[in-house]
Amino acid sequence: VVSWTAMITAYTQIGHAKEALELCRQMQLEGVKPDKITFVSVLDACANSGALAEGKKIHANIVKRGFKSNVVVGTALVNMYGKC
Repeated sequence: VVSWTAMITAYTQIGHAKEALELCRQMQLEGVKPDKITFVSVLDACANSGALAEGKKIHANIVKRGFKSNVVVGTALVNMYGKC
């Protein structure tokens, strides 16, 4: 998950949100489960691109995976909803 997250974060930081989101989808198709750092990076990609629908799907996945009470993930959710 570390390598996937590093690539997703890099795409997000250079403004390639669409590629970051696609990479996250590919990661999950290959059976790799995102961790809290992955979720923060993907939520940032959603926030930067205005991808509200994708952000809502990620939010549901966060709840399903039990990360909803994590402060950093929660802050990323607030940021994403605020920007979208």
